[in-house]
Amino acid sequence: MPLPTPTLKTERLRLRPFTDADAKPLFALQSDAYVLRYWDSPPWTEPARAERFIARSHAMAEEGSGARVVIERDSTFVGWCTLNSWNPEFRSASLGYCLARAGWGQGIATEAASALLGWAFDTLDLNRVQAEADTRNGASARVLEKLGFTLEGTLREDCVVNGDVSDSWVFGLLRREWRPVG
Repeated sequence: MPLPTPTLKTERLRLRPFTDADAKPLFALQSDAYVLRYWDSPPWTEPARAERFIARSHAMAEEGSGARVVIERDSTFVGWCTLNSWNPEFRSASLGYCLARAGWGQGIATEAASALLGWAFDTLDLNRVQAEADTRNGASARVLEKLGFTLEGTLREDCVVNGDVSDSWVFGLLRREWRPVG
């Protein structure tokens, strides 16, 4: 069953579905090795990856498996946020986000994720949302904690990217714990 990707507005941001015009800024973000230093895959090296990512975003909506949105501030692409792996039977999903360096340290990831979580809890009748963060990425862990997530455990050596082995923290947020940020 299709799940239309929402357009959401916050005080400073607009979250909207991806369009083909987002390919260039998306590639710039996903090819930045510093931004992706804690990511579970290497930086992109070919622009066609952005086109496939956007196509996959549309497919997620058509399949009804989740929603992936562009984060805009002042009509400028600053990143993206996703709620994926939606399982209606378990009433669960996973949260993820990626933000360009220019948006770091301003509460943008927290504000965007809060808006998407609010939509998801209301629309999808979720009971649980899970998120993971590389254990070296304290900034991402702080975003999740501000959103009300609880650190539930560590996945030891769960990622190997370009020969670099890393651990991931697993965070969980239950419906009864959810409080919008902002």
